[in-house]
Amino acid sequence: LSKWAGPLTEDSPLLRCPADADGSFGHTGEDGSPTKYGFQKAGGERAVAEAFGDEAVFLRPGVILGPGEYVGRLPWWLERAERGGRMLAPAPAEQRIQPVDVRDVAAFAVHQAAGTGRGAFNVTHPDGISFGGFLAECLRVTGSDGAPVWVEPDVLTEHGVKQWTEVPLWRTHAGVWAVDSRRAVEAGLRCRPIADTVRDTWEWWARDGRPVDHPRRAEHGIATEKEARILASL
Repeated sequence: LSKWAGPLTEDSPLLRCPADADGSFGHTGEDGSPTKYGFQKAGGERAVAEAFGDEAVFLRPGVILGPGEYVGRLPWWLERAERGGRMLAPAPAEQRIQPVDVRDVAAFAVHQAAGTGRGAFNVTHPDGISFGGFLAECLRVTGSDGAPVWVEPDVLTEHGVKQWTEVPLWRTHAGVWAVDSRRAVEAGLRCRPIADTVRDTWEWWARDGRPVDHPRRAEHGIATEKEARILASL
């Protein structure tokens, strides 16, 4: 695991997966890393490389957020912020995260398809935002009086809180939020401020009646009762 722990560049080693692997290949570690999904993404890249050789372009986005998000990470945080009150938040507040706006990923993909790019590009926000800043934006755009309560990772683990799903965007592996995107920036990636992504997602969410019905949404967000129990125990 250590060689994937970060920081990560395009030259970091990939998980080993053959190009012809099926959906059963790989495994997910007890702590959530590596993942079967990650193995199969690496195998997919190998399949494309075998078919197209040096002509292939690989975009490796991190977490994608923005209007239309069906996974439910940012929508969950927005709904939680709107509800207000004491909010369970993963310490440290200064931890920087690198989600990228779906519109910026799409623009970069079109740019690469129309150009002469080759090889792999990490597509993550080059500046990022602190988790504290991210939650502050969620509270601001929803007009909420919510108050984050920052809880240390070991305390969350003791209470059986699942990284990445029960507390969306929280994961302690160093490489998750230490992804170097300088190569993509040099090739034309332009990322809007994450605050704009939060605002635009809330406007979409409120305007369109919270429209995305997708099974992955059920995977994200801690139950209200569990959150209350943890906060009461602090």
